[in-house]
Amino acid sequence: MEHKIIFAGPVGAGKTTAIQTISDIEVVSTESRASDDVSKRKETTTVAMDYGTLNVGGGQKIHLYGTPGQERFSFMWDIITIGGLGLVLLLDNDRDDPLADLEFYIHAFRPFIRKSSMVIGVTRMDMNARPGLYSYHTKLSELGIKAPVFEVDARERNDISVLLQALLAMLDPGVKR
Repeated sequence: MEHKIIFAGPVGAGKTTAIQTISDIEVVSTESRASDDVSKRKETTTVAMDYGTLNVGGGQKIHLYGTPGQERFSFMWDIITIGGLGLVLLLDNDRDDPLADLEFYIHAFRPFIRKSSMVIGVTRMDMNARPGLYSYHTKLSELGIKAPVFEVDARERNDISVLLQALLAMLDPGVKR
């Protein structure tokens, strides 16, 4: 049995890093040198997708797909979500308005979220403690969405594992974790 999980969120939220952290294979990445406002935040950015896999035992494999964070590559979002089971939305708490980012990505991925499940990982809370997790829950409630929210470090395998376990449990409590 094979599953497809999508990682989405703004530039710099940790999508590529999270997939590299948890993948059992070397990640296929489409990183290119950032040439616009993104270059102020990081040197490279995903322009098509990232891809990795995670073997979860019993012949089950999770395919991990990371979307580009820049809106100008949003045409890839619909392509990448085809056949996906769930969404890991990563948000960078050190951006100017991470709650606006949350709202933007909820709207952008709403058709996919409606037919699947979603978990949210908030990165860089060590850089900026506000907004806190309660604020994310409040915003989700305003948007009519129920999803667990976790503080995560995309470099920590256990943090990414917890996100995936929570998502898999929501999708199918029988999926081996």
